[in-house]
Amino acid sequence: MQDWLTMTAADLGRGIEGGQIDPVGLCKTYLDAIEAHPLRDQIYARVTAGRAMSEARAASVRAKSGQRLSPLDGVPISWKDLFDTADVATEAGSLLLKDRIPQDDAEVLKNATAMGLVCLGKTHMSELAFSGLGHNPSTATPPCVNDHAAVSGGSSSGAAASVAFGLAAAAIGSDTGGSVRIPAAWNDLVGLKTTAGRVSLEGVVPLAKQFDTVGPLCRSVEDAGLLLAALEGTKPADLSSVELEGRRFGVLRTVAMDDVADIPAAAFASAVEKLKDAGAIVEDLNFADLENAMPLSGCLFTAEAYGLWRDVIEENPDAMFAEILERFRLGKSHSGPDYVAAWAKLEGIRKLYARATAGFDAVILPTAPILPPKLERLEDDHDYYVSANLLALRNTRIGNLMGVCAMTLPTGTASCGLTMMAAPGAEERLLRLAAAAQEALA
Repeated sequence: MQDWLTMTAADLGRGIEGGQIDPVGLCKTYLDAIEAHPLRDQIYARVTAGRAMSEARAASVRAKSGQRLSPLDGVPISWKDLFDTADVATEAGSLLLKDRIPQDDAEVLKNATAMGLVCLGKTHMSELAFSGLGHNPSTATPPCVNDHAAVSGGSSSGAAASVAFGLAAAAIGSDTGGSVRIPAAWNDLVGLKTTAGRVSLEGVVPLAKQFDTVGPLCRSVEDAGLLLAALEGTKPADLSSVELEGRRFGVLRTVAMDDVADIPAAAFASAVEKLKDAGAIVEDLNFADLENAMPLSGCLFTAEAYGLWRDVIEENPDAMFAEILERFRLGKSHSGPDYVAAWAKLEGIRKLYARATAGFDAVILPTAPILPPKLERLEDDHDYYVSANLLALRNTRIGNLMGVCAMTLPTGTASCGLTMMAAPGAEERLLRLAAAAQEALA
């Protein structure tokens, strides 16, 4: 039974399908593990035990009568605390939203519930999702599974920790500039950033709606595919008979390989060799226009984020974590014409990127150029906090700026991920490539 806490969501689903696992017992095992875990309050903002057991009992009845709703019917997962949950507080890691209780579930939670998934509760996160580190002194800071003195990555910090510490079979997070991929990589998980606009944002507390995306953090690529289908209420991608032989990958050299720390650099190099050993064709890719795209994020992300939150923030700025408040207020310095011009420029660069990468099955790069920073130094050194946050998100932000879908995979080196980026809307193709890559990297 204890193995249930480390199994993939897909394997748990197969166990339910085969009658070896009862959803009620599975749910109780997870709830008991959460209750007993010393880091529970650093990971979960709220545990929805009543809802979870009710959903598990219904899943158990369906399993016994052969009427399961999906491959993950009866599997317990966690939700980042920016997904609305009916009659349960959704605060997005901010005292500005304390005791905010929605009347309805977010659309993606409705879809997942309709597919039989069990909601364990809400996980802690960076305040209003505006940090890649996961440090949140206002609510809680989840630790990294590989170094409890370090942060777990943000903004889906508790989402990653809930899976990595065996307190959820999988988790749902959001990614605006890397908020699924950074915590997934630093906690040795799979993380999928979907294409902006693909998965519903209805009932999701926003950061920057033009870039906000919803995606899973989980233990396998198969899990990611099943969870994406659950979020959309559709059938999952077929991941059978996948291989890397003859697939072309471009190693993005521009920006992405600058100032990569020794351990992530070595982990990435080793992973690339494994892909080659599996038959993949790997070539260097230089895209000079990326140098012009990266500075645009300073306007595009902060202007939209501050525009959405300005009135709420300025009514009670002292309620915010100072580092996050400062980041939001950077949006003040950009005008409407600045924002429009930045978008026009970015759209042109995206077209150039699509042409430059059209001959590759995927573009690959290190997920993060650094390892998880120590919490103590982040608390004591403002300049380090700012530089670490920007560097942590640099490589993932490339995917958001270029408008692509992306997935991070564990490399086998602790807290080091390899990211694969594919064309916008190509999640199914990316999942197939990633499934083959995961096998090679294992």
